[in-house]
Amino acid sequence: MTDSSARALLDAIVDIAADLRQSVVLRRLAEHARTLTEAGHAVLAVLDPGDQLVDVVQSGTPARYDASADLPAGAGTVSASIPMRDELSARLSVTAKPGGFTAQDECVLAELTRAAAVAIRNAQVHDQAVQRERWREASHQVTSALLVGEDSGTTLHAIAERAREVARASAGAVALPSETDPGTLVFEVLAATDPQYQRLAGATVPAEGTATGVAYTSGRPVVVRQYGGHVVAQQAGSARQMPTTIKELDSAVAAPMIVGSETLGVLLVARFHDKMPFTDTEVDLVRDFAMHAALAVEFARAEGDRRRLAVFEDRDRIARDLHDLVIQRLFAIGLGLEGLSRTSKDPGLAEKVTGFVRDLDRTIRDVRNSIFSLQEPAESHGVRSDLLRLAQDSAPMLGFEPRVSFDGPLDAAVRGPVRSDLIASVREALSNVARHADASSAAVEVTVDRGGRQLTLSVIDDGIGLPEEVPDGAGLVNLRRRAERWHGTLAVRPRTAGGTKLRWTAVLEGRP
Repeated sequence: MTDSSARALLDAIVDIAADLRQSVVLRRLAEHARTLTEAGHAVLAVLDPGDQLVDVVQSGTPARYDASADLPAGAGTVSASIPMRDELSARLSVTAKPGGFTAQDECVLAELTRAAAVAIRNAQVHDQAVQRERWREASHQVTSALLVGEDSGTTLHAIAERAREVARASAGAVALPSETDPGTLVFEVLAATDPQYQRLAGATVPAEGTATGVAYTSGRPVVVRQYGGHVVAQQAGSARQMPTTIKELDSAVAAPMIVGSETLGVLLVARFHDKMPFTDTEVDLVRDFAMHAALAVEFARAEGDRRRLAVFEDRDRIARDLHDLVIQRLFAIGLGLEGLSRTSKDPGLAEKVTGFVRDLDRTIRDVRNSIFSLQEPAESHGVRSDLLRLAQDSAPMLGFEPRVSFDGPLDAAVRGPVRSDLIASVREALSNVARHADASSAAVEVTVDRGGRQLTLSVIDDGIGLPEEVPDGAGLVNLRRRAERWHGTLAVRPRTAGGTKLRWTAVLEGRP
């Protein structure tokens, strides 16, 4: 080796070691290998323990190789291997030199790779230290978001987004167990640079046979390649529209979010094919972050429970005040008015007072319904709570929240299929009001007689009323069929004060 060649080799080694970023070290190694050997092209291939290609760095124009191409080998090519951390290795190859390579070229390449191996290991150690610091900072940011009072939904988004950024991933997501379908996980939030991936939010996967499910049930991280293809195959039976680039997702890590002995969910990060797959060290970092994230989720859940408890305590206090003070006073006023009507010798005045008493009775019934809704636990599944939630859910469709009132032993008498038909009938009736009535208010009255034999639903609106000929559309047909199923009736009539009244009944005694 000549003095000039040795000097050029030394300069190249110094330049390669001058930067601690692994990507820069690999790029400079490929460039100097091509320049020192006067090759037309240099390829630095990073391989996993199974000699599978995980990354390619090239020097020369044009770039000739990618993750799916065969790397240069055989005559006209000189190669040297470089050991790396995380069970990876690299193979540096130079090719396309006019006149062929000499023994000196092979010697230069061997010396260059021997010296570069130290620089690569140092760069890997530096990259890992930087990555650990970034993951630690991400954990602190998630914790800080909780301390300023962020809700659980915002916390989940922060976890997914920070995991995606720090892992240098293309997508990040958090999957939680479904509340209604045991054995199923739901991707509650999803973070990606491409907005198309928001379509996957709400997607479900089984707890068996999927990377996410296995991570959840086993409590251990799961690493998978060609993740996008697995997603497409698993979601093939759903109507969900897949992002156009979904098949390009390759390396993915699913890490369980564990607090104590409970697995709360799964954190998932995935990379496109053009990025280096996750190393063992990166998998460990994702796992550690998932554990910190689980603590954040548990903290958010506990904080949410504390706030709900405070609300329930306030609601319970308000309900007691309404029951002990307001209702008693209204009842006393009603009794006084009723006594006054009996002593009045003016029939017109007595009739007016009687009307006021009826209004007070309705007011007392409405206040009792309000007390019930205040005391009803959020997780309650009684028919009364179902009807109250249905009224709240229909508000955006109607433009207002309908008033709901009850009378009689609903929760005791209305169960099973008849309860489902009642809820469906209320939903259908309110939908008809929203579509046709042009109403500004509506009332839903549900009663069961004291013997628990007859169920009556009335839906009253103040809209434009009925046309001269009422079209027997699909909505009314469904309502009538549900009534007939329970030996009941359906009647839709105009109101003298304007609007429409729908009356739907079902016989509870001796029901099929």
